[in-house]
Amino acid sequence: MASTHSPPLADPLTPWGAADLTRCSVSGLSSGAFMAVQLHLAHSAMFSGAGIIAGGPYRCAETFRAASFIAEDAFVQNALFVCMNPLIPQVGPDPERLVAVARQTARDRLIDPVENLADDWLYIFTGSADTVVDSSVVHTTRRFYEALGVPPANLMFVDDVPAGHAILTTNLEDNPLDANRPPYINRLPGARMQSWDVLEHLHGPLNAPAERLGGRLLRFDQREFFGDDPRSSMSAYGYVYVPKSVEEGGPCRVHVALHGCKQGYNYVDLVNGRPDRANDPPYGNRYMTTTGYNEMADTNGIVVLYPQAEGIDDGVTQNPEGCWDWWGYSSPDVRHPDYYSQRAVQIGAIHAMVLRLGGMA
Repeated sequence: MASTHSPPLADPLTPWGAADLTRCSVSGLSSGAFMAVQLHLAHSAMFSGAGIIAGGPYRCAETFRAASFIAEDAFVQNALFVCMNPLIPQVGPDPERLVAVARQTARDRLIDPVENLADDWLYIFTGSADTVVDSSVVHTTRRFYEALGVPPANLMFVDDVPAGHAILTTNLEDNPLDANRPPYINRLPGARMQSWDVLEHLHGPLNAPAERLGGRLLRFDQREFFGDDPRSSMSAYGYVYVPKSVEEGGPCRVHVALHGCKQGYNYVDLVNGRPDRANDPPYGNRYMTTTGYNEMADTNGIVVLYPQAEGIDDGVTQNPEGCWDWWGYSSPDVRHPDYYSQRAVQIGAIHAMVLRLGGMA
């Protein structure tokens, strides 16, 4: 809970009692994709599917343990050189080991039983021109889920698009298809929004997306879900898109859309720990307004939750690019990280937000 002395910055997140919390889904790009995998496994009783765009397997940063580093440095090194750009495939993520780790984590009751994944739906994408998260890493994500029993018919794997590190849109103003630079939103000419493919694969056939939105993108005070935890690296505000049909009392499902690094609403470049005002990006809200999620959600009774990570670089938290935690920076004890579990501050906060949307918290 948030501290009692913190005045509200915005309205609280509104419950929608008609929300079906047995058919939730999650998707994300880059660090948001790694977090989507973690959230999916941590609460697989709630999430029936995940869309993973340029993300690696569960607990990827723990594929190897380097004795020459203290634990925190080992995880950072693994994240950079094993889970993003392995020099050779042989030093990339080991899906078989990570499957065993996931099963043990479930036996320890830190995540839901992995057997829940047997009927789930997965959309996994890697651009063949991605130089940020190598395609070989994303291939191991597929192997990880297959080894945990996700049926081949339920798994859509796309690796034949010459895209860079990005979510893909039809917007003329977005980066070229093969770009590997902020805001990590690239244009795929003549095609559909990638988010539409994600939602349709995870939820089945859907109505055509809205040409003009009828619902509302609402801002809420996100702080009550992570309280005063200095390691949360989450922003004061979160956002949620609510279709008009849902506001009028209609049934709905919930989709969690997780931005990548440098894509949060208030991300600014940091130089020596301070904002670099000369290079502030002008795209802080584009992930939640221009990637197509809202248009598809609008006509299909899907509430889209956009949690927001915060760029922080201080003596407690080293996360200057506003990434979601998939290597341990939010863990109170770096030698025994919990970033991947139901106990993790970010996973706990997002889970509580979804429960609130369903009127359960």
